[in-house]
Amino acid sequence: MDNPAFLSLLGICRRANKLSCGHDGAVGSIRSKSAKLCLLSSDSSERLRNEISRETEMSGKNMPVRLLCSDMYEIGRTAGLKSAVLTVNDEGFAKAMLKLLETEEEVND
Repeated sequence: MDNPAFLSLLGICRRANKLSCGHDGAVGSIRSKSAKLCLLSSDSSERLRNEISRETEMSGKNMPVRLLCSDMYEIGRTAGLKSAVLTVNDEGFAKAMLKLLETEEEVND
């Protein structure tokens, strides 16, 4: 990922304790409906992607799920934990991240 603003925001979100990292943390946030955005690393497994998709559908909430260009090691350097799945548990952070991700997609098109 060549988006330092997004990575910086991810680090701030982690320090604000508004990020759930790892399978158990992400699934717990989705089930408790505190997750506002789910992020998957580029090297996440197809099995994990399918499981997260099922969890978000079962939660009955229209939560965005995004596949990042960053692998779990790059996410780990930014967020402090090596993880293939993260959930953002704050509406403001989620909206800002989605906006940055959309901007990045437009630039790459």
